[in-house]
Amino acid sequence: MITEEKKQVLQYFAEGRKSYKLMDFESAKTSFTEALKIDPEDGPSKVYLARCKHYIESPPPEDWDGVFVMTTK
Repeated sequence: MITEEKKQVLQYFAEGRKSYKLMDFESAKTSFTEALKIDPEDGPSKVYLARCKHYIESPPPEDWDGVFVMTTK
């Protein structure tokens, strides 16, 4: 059974992913941050939050397909 807290985390994560795909990285960052306030150990939210921060600093090209390309090892 999924707890109410986990449902909230999943809702924020889904909202964040939607914004992320639309290249609205500020909104996505907010959603992932809210998810992490509830569950600081939520791995997917941590990953996407870091990606949002990266893309806010260095936006992807206009024809971006949603794929994150690592530039360092």
